[in-house]
Amino acid sequence: MSVYVGLDIGGTKLMAAASDDEGNILRKIRNPTPLDLHQGLSALNDMIGEVANGDKITAIGAAIGGPLDWKRGVVSPLHQPQWRNVPLKAIMEKQWGCPFYVDVDTNVAAVGEYKFARVSVSRFLYITVSTGMGGGFLIDGKIYRGMNGEHPEVAHQSIHYRCSNPDGIACECGASDCLEALVSGNGIRRIYHKAAEDLNDQEWEEVAYNLGQGLRNLAAIYLPDLIVLGGGVALGGGKKLLGGIQSVMEENLRIVPKPEIRLSKLGYDTALIGAIAIAMQGLE
Repeated sequence: MSVYVGLDIGGTKLMAAASDDEGNILRKIRNPTPLDLHQGLSALNDMIGEVANGDKITAIGAAIGGPLDWKRGVVSPLHQPQWRNVPLKAIMEKQWGCPFYVDVDTNVAAVGEYKFARVSVSRFLYITVSTGMGGGFLIDGKIYRGMNGEHPEVAHQSIHYRCSNPDGIACECGASDCLEALVSGNGIRRIYHKAAEDLNDQEWEEVAYNLGQGLRNLAAIYLPDLIVLGGGVALGGGKKLLGGIQSVMEENLRIVPKPEIRLSKLGYDTALIGAIAIAMQGLE
């Protein structure tokens, strides 16, 4: 039997899964992410071997934070400071003797949601709000890329925000007033000195307003048919967050059509499932 392997390489956790030819998950494991690069690579290889379970690996797909060069497979994830200019594609193809595909986690999650949640719209925007924030935009199922094939950084837009502790706003990219600094897990901890799950209603209202303003901008520029929200903060906020976002969109998005907005149907494993998808179909 042959399998596809998917990897979700995050700043705090590593996930690996093996699937059959239809994308059905056969085995899945999760481990903490080591701080050290070499320990991290060793952990990934151990996890690949464990989920493959002796089966031949047809291809491997991986989701990881940006920035990265998806064609060469060289990664420098912002939230993993020891991972800089890592030739991950070359390392993994040498180790496992099969094709290896890697892209920004939000692109990979978008592909996973599109393929396995059976999204049928033409213009699809997937937004992850988790430790950080990002987005992937698909047009007829194909990843939209910017100048020189670069990934658009939708979380690093500046917005008109509401914040009870503006001195706590600080983005890891170094710019001021980024959306990510206001709504991501790390941003929430800096501003409110607590995890997202501990926010009170007033604090959730601020987060929803700020995320709604960012999505308003994206809806006005991209004109997506559908926006899907995933990631721990978004899924944890649930209907409370979604309702606040929709209120902002209803009130402020005037000239262009309002897209449908919903939570991910794949839950917390969207990027991992997306990694299986890119292993199966490759990247372009």
